[in-house]
Order: sequence, then C-alpha cells, then structure tokens
Amino acid sequence: MSKEKDVVVFRKWRDGFGVIALFPEIPTDLYGYYCESYEHVGQHGGADYHGVVMNTVPANTEESADLFEELTRVGYVLRPIKRASQIHHEKRRRLARHFAMVNTD
Repeated sequence: MSKEKDVVVFRKWRDGFGVIALFPEIPTDLYGYYCESYEHVGQHGGADYHGVVMNTVPANTEESADLFEELTRVGYVLRPIKRASQIHHEKRRRLARHFAMVNTD
C-alpha cells in the first residue's frame, strides 16, 4: 500500500534567505491554527500559513529542488501545489480536532 502524498507549497523568503516548505494539511497545534513547515536550517516547525505567504513569493521548481530532495530523503512523498485552498486548511483543522479529542481520553 502506498503512502498518501503530502501536499506542499514551496515559498521563497523576500529577503533572499532561502525556501520554506509549507504543509497546509498537517497541523502543529491542537486547534489547527498552524501548519507544519520545513526549512534547511531549523527544519520542522509550526507556521502561520497566511503570515508566511504574505512575507514570501512563490518558489519555482529550480529554487525548491534542494529542499524537495531533502524532504524526500527524510520520508515525505510530496505533491507540490501553488497555493492551499480552503479545503486544505479545513483538513488541517479537522485533523487537529481529532488529535485534540484523542489527547483528552
């Protein structure tokens, strides 16, 4: 059975300090406010999707290639998209609610 693909949005910081990968469907808090993110330096962390998008520009395939390769090496099966839709954000919030319920039992 194959692993479900991880939806990812690659963005480039406006100040030129690299590329960030945003996983709009993966929550990092029990409310689903923040999504999983990954950068070469610092690696995994929670991110405000909309805040990051406001401070970045889309990264093209060449700019995101190194990060794509690194994420693949650590086990992600990626499905890059240009921008997250409301469906992606709602999936993150739904998953966070599920985790919150499981953690209260």
